[in-house]
This record gives sequence, structure tokens and C-alpha cells, in this order.
Amino acid sequence: MIDAYIAYLRDVRRYSPRTQELYGRALHDFEDWGGELIPSRIREYEAHLIEKGLKPRTVHLQMSALSGYCNYLIKQGRLASNPVRTVRRPKMEKRLPEYYTEGAMDAYLQESEHAAGEEELQILLSTDPKSKLAKELYERRLRRLVISILYSCGLRRAELIGLQQNSLDEKRQTLRVRGKGDKMREIPLISSLLQEISLYLRAASFMALGENTPEAPLLITATGKKLYPEWVDRAVKQELAGHAGITGRKSPHVLRHSLATALLEEGAGLNAIKEVLGHSSLAATEVYTHNSVERLKAQYMNAHPRAKNEDRHD
Repeated sequence: MIDAYIAYLRDVRRYSPRTQELYGRALHDFEDWGGELIPSRIREYEAHLIEKGLKPRTVHLQMSALSGYCNYLIKQGRLASNPVRTVRRPKMEKRLPEYYTEGAMDAYLQESEHAAGEEELQILLSTDPKSKLAKELYERRLRRLVISILYSCGLRRAELIGLQQNSLDEKRQTLRVRGKGDKMREIPLISSLLQEISLYLRAASFMALGENTPEAPLLITATGKKLYPEWVDRAVKQELAGHAGITGRKSPHVLRHSLATALLEEGAGLNAIKEVLGHSSLAATEVYTHNSVERLKAQYMNAHPRAKNEDRHD
């Protein structure tokens, strides 16, 4: 039944391949442990996971997978009620979304601008497309474009990988994105990003990569492959490594958080940010307000005269 449930997540619920993989692994781990879908055994399994040293967030994921599976079995008439709901889950520490400051991202984009520009494209076009130099110039342009799209559009990694040639509407200056649950949304493109994409497409055409069809991938590696998760993760780490102000975890999702935080600080409404990010509920977007509140508190405590006097009296 586990395989049937994963197929249901794929075909009916339209869960991402990554979520399907995580849920499938969690359910098979429970089955291999010898678990039964009764409250006492589920409590024992949760205790087993905690004793193994798994973080509360990981335990929550395991329990969520079990709970979803039980709900599926109820619909199939194979289970009367959901036993996972009777099991108390471990407390999770609330984490504020990580983000890079607008200043740090502006500095990166300025420093790497040459890789995305016309001048370096002309150098590429004057080389042998099979040469090592051509490959290096193309890959550098592609890595920079990956950062630009993730940060400027707030895409999830899977959404970036799923972009097709027909996702781009140059006349309307928009990008059509297929998000979670196969929901489509349109994101406006700033002029500089539209220009960067246009120059990249000329580079890809010169390198004779991929197919020029509406359903073909928009972004292609130097070996002619569609982007894949590991490639995107490596590209982000390579591009952002060593840049001042860009500290901590370097991942596509932090770039998404960075856009949301920047939009909020510039006065964009939560509903507008929700539409750009493709959130299903406003609650998912509201988490970004905590970043601004925490930063305001820090500035307030540093600047407030009574707070400064209290520090001196301590």
C-alpha cells in the first residue's frame, strides 16, 4: 500500500519528487522497524527516533508522513481512524528564515555582472563552442543566471529546474512558473533580468545545447542536460562563496527568503508577496514579518537612550 500511496501523492496530490522520496523513505523505515499503525507502537517509534538523535523537525516529518498515510488508508476503507493524531510530537524550536541582505546581494550582482554581459558574450561567440574556454564562459553565465532568477523571482529549486522555453514571455516581460500542486503563476521580470536571460539564450544557441521547442528546458548545463537539484545546489554555493556579507548557509531557498524579506522591507504587501512566492496560504508568508520585527528590535535597543543607559548600569 505504501507504493500506492506514493503514486497517489504523485498523480493526485501533485507532490514534488523530493517530498515523494522523503515520505516513501519515512514509511518504509517505519515498516522495516516493524511498526504497526496503532497509537502505542507509533509512540514507541517516535521515542526510537528521538533516541537515535534525530532532530525534532525530522521526527515531525516522519510523523507527518505516517499521518498522511493513515488518512489515505481511511479513504481506502482500510483504517477506521488516524492513530498518529493521538501521539504528542516533540517541541520544535522556531527558526526565523535565513536571508542575505539586499546590500550583500547587490554587491554580488555588481561583482559578477561581467559574466552576464554583452562583452563576455562576444568573447564566447568568437571561440570554438567545443573549447574549454567556451565551456567555462557558458557555465559562468549559467551559474550567474541561476542566482539572478532565484533571487529576482523567488523561485523554489524545483520551479527553476522546471522552467521551459515557453515559460518566458518576452513581450509581456513575465515568467510562467509551475509551482506546488501544479499551480501556475506569473512573475513580472525586471528589465535587467530579461536582458540577462536573452543573452544567455544566445549563448546556449551558440553552444548548440538542447532543443529549440516550447516544452524544452529553458536552462541547460554545458553538457546539454536539464538542470538537476545537485547541479543547482553546487552552482549556488560556488557563486556565493567568499562574497562579503553572504554568510551562513548558501542555498536556493535562502535566496527565495532573501527576496521575500527585501520585498517586505520595501513596503510590498503580504498578499503580493504571497502571490510572487506561490504560497497556498498567507500564514506561510507571514513568517517573513518576524525577520523585520527582530531587526527592528535590535535597532531599537541599540538606539534607544534608556536602553543604552541600562547597559551602562549593568
